[in-house]
Amino acid sequence: MKATDTNSSSPSRRTHSTPAHGAVAAPFNVRGSRRNFFGAVGWAAVGMGIAHDVLGAENPGVVVTDKASAIRIKSLKAVPVKGNLYIKIETNQGIFGWGETAGIEPNVGAELARSLFELLKDENPTRIEFLWQKLYRSHRDIRGGPFMVHVISAIDAALWDIAGKLHGVPVYRLLGGPVRDKIRYYSHAKAHKAPPGGVFEHSGNPPDIETMVRMVKQARQMVGPDGTVMFDAHCAVPPATLIQFAAAIKAYDVLFLEEVAVPGNIEVFKRLKAAINIPFAAGERDRTIWEFIPYLQERCLDILQPDVSHSGGISQMIKIATLGEAFQTPLAPHCTNTLLGIAGSLHAIAAVPLFLIHECYFFNHKEKNAIRCAFDVHKDGYIGLPPGPGLGVEIDENALDELSKLTAGQYKWPGARLKDGSIADY
Repeated sequence: MKATDTNSSSPSRRTHSTPAHGAVAAPFNVRGSRRNFFGAVGWAAVGMGIAHDVLGAENPGVVVTDKASAIRIKSLKAVPVKGNLYIKIETNQGIFGWGETAGIEPNVGAELARSLFELLKDENPTRIEFLWQKLYRSHRDIRGGPFMVHVISAIDAALWDIAGKLHGVPVYRLLGGPVRDKIRYYSHAKAHKAPPGGVFEHSGNPPDIETMVRMVKQARQMVGPDGTVMFDAHCAVPPATLIQFAAAIKAYDVLFLEEVAVPGNIEVFKRLKAAINIPFAAGERDRTIWEFIPYLQERCLDILQPDVSHSGGISQMIKIATLGEAFQTPLAPHCTNTLLGIAGSLHAIAAVPLFLIHECYFFNHKEKNAIRCAFDVHKDGYIGLPPGPGLGVEIDENALDELSKLTAGQYKWPGARLKDGSIADY
C-alpha cells in the first residue's frame, strides 16, 4: 500500500496523531487538519450556544439588538401646496418623516416623487447615503437635473427625520453633534437683505443705479449703523450694471452681494470678482457638490449659499460645507422655505464648522397653521439649536391636505422682461 493511502492503518495517517512529549511533529496535512479544525469549530459553536442560553439577555456582549436593522419604508405621500412640495415617508414601525422642497413646478415634482418610490419601497430608511445614491444615479440621463435633485432633497430630509426619531435624538446629533450653541440668522430688526428693486438693462443710467443704492440705504436705516445689510442682485442685474452699482457703494456697506450672476457660466463670475471689491455669495440655484466645485477652484465666491431643499438635502449640504471648509469658505444658507425646510437647514448648520449667517422667514408662510416647530428665537439675532427628535417639526396632515386642495392649480410660471419686451433674468 502506498504511503499516501487514506486507510487508517497507513503510516501517513498515523503521523498526524499528537506527538509524544519531546517528539517531532509530523508534516502538515491539509485534509486531516481541516477535518480536525471544523470539528473543533463545531464544538466551539455548541459551547457558545450553551453560554448564550446560560447568560441570556443579562450579558450585553451576547445579545446586541440593532433597532434600525428591521425598519423598512412602506409608503410615500407627496403633497403639493402652491409653489412647495411636501413629502411624507412612512415605515413598518409606525415612524414617519417629512421633507420639503420648492423652486420647481410642485405637481410635476409630486409625480416624480411617487415614481421614485419604486426605488425606496421596502428599503431600510436609515441607509440614507445609499438611498441618495440609488435615487441620484437611477437614470443616467436625468441625474443632476433640478426636478430630480429637488425631489431627492425632500426625500433626504424625510429620511433624516425618520433616523432621528428612531434613535430619539435631534438630527444634528447624527451629523456629529453641534459645533455651536446658537445660530445667527436674518431677517430681523438688526439684519436685513435688500432687494435689487427690479430688473435692469445691460448697462445702467443714473436712475437705475440710484434705485439699488436706495435699497441699501433704506436697509441700513432699518438695522442701524451696527446692523447687518446684504444686497441680493437676484441675477436681475447684468454684469456691467452690477459693476456700476458696486462702485457707487462702499465695500463695507453690505455683508455680501448675493446672486451676482446666473449660474452656469463661471467666466462671468470671474469677470465680476476681478472688478468688484465686495464679498460674493451664491449657491441657491446650484445643486450637489459637483456644481459648487468650480466656484471654489476659481475663487469666485466668498460665501456659499446652498439651499437644503434645492441642493440635494441635508446630506449634500454637509458635503458642500466640507468642500467650503477646505477653501476656508463659510456657508450662509439660502432658505425661503416653511418651518419644515428651515428646520432641516438649521440641523445641518448646527454641525457645520464654517458658517456666517442663515436666512429665515418665520412668519410669512400660509402653511403656519399646518406646520409647527418650537424654535427658540432670541432677540439678539440668534436661534437656539433646532429641537428634536428628528427634525422636531409637527405636521397637521389634514390641514396640509386642505391647503393642497385650496391651492390646486394656483402655480404660475414666473418670468421677467426688459422695457423693450425681451426676456430678462431675475
